[in-house]
Amino acid sequence: MTNSYYLLTLFGCAAVTWLPRVLPFVLTKAFALPSAIEKFLSYLPMTILTALLLQSLLTFKSGSFPSLRFPEILACIPALIVGIRTNDLMKIVLTGVVAIALLRLL
Repeated sequence: MTNSYYLLTLFGCAAVTWLPRVLPFVLTKAFALPSAIEKFLSYLPMTILTALLLQSLLTFKSGSFPSLRFPEILACIPALIVGIRTNDLMKIVLTGVVAIALLRLL
């Protein structure tokens, strides 16, 4: 009884995690979205990346303003330069990782 319960729970969790990620791709293959929705959705990747970047550059504490993380801000400068020059996400990420590693080494 317990093995089947755990197995059903595992498959249920997998389905709940998998379906919302795969179902939109399947549905958009079946029909075309209006151009206004496509334009709106085109902004999502940049918005998500900006939110992740700001979260890593700021320290949030309850009851006070966010404070800056200076090593991370300094590591963003070479990554930004590489991003402007190459427009290659892999090079940007590698530059940022190497920059923060060197700053933490010092």
